[in-house]
Amino acid sequence: MATDSDLVSAVLAGDRGAYAHLVGRYERAVHAAALRVLRNHHTAQDAAQEAFLAGFRHLGSLRDGATFGAWILRIAQREAVRAARRGPRMSTVDSSSDVPAPQCDGHLDESQQLLLERVSDLPEQERVVLMLRYFGSHSVQEIARMTGRPLGTVTKQLSRAVARLRGWLGDVEP
Repeated sequence: MATDSDLVSAVLAGDRGAYAHLVGRYERAVHAAALRVLRNHHTAQDAAQEAFLAGFRHLGSLRDGATFGAWILRIAQREAVRAARRGPRMSTVDSSSDVPAPQCDGHLDESQQLLLERVSDLPEQERVVLMLRYFGSHSVQEIARMTGRPLGTVTKQLSRAVARLRGWLGDVEP
């Protein structure tokens, strides 16, 4: 599996298909970042698409391709804030998304909303590996390859992120 840095280089060299791999790798994490702000799956999906378009347009400004994950998550956050400013904030979510499971009435419950908020409070590198692992369903080995980090580093960052969340939230699992 190619690293993020390899894929960014390929996109910059003209391989648009490489960007599709990056989108596939980060789409769930980007959607989750937008959902945290917007609390509406459809609006969050729109913001995620805008984030990927903006990322593609500005990819040349990314200094280090290995940081693509954190970079695209920051863009998603900004796009979600813009979307929230454009229209009324929606608090309902449909049940068709994989991130996170809403209550039967379609709303995020208080603990789910708190978890999303706390994930966004994590240090950037921990947030990226946690979102890839739990929102993107990638293995630790895949995350290490994707980010170009050693397996031990990814494992440690993931452990620290989970420990921080447990400390903040009690025994709630991400």
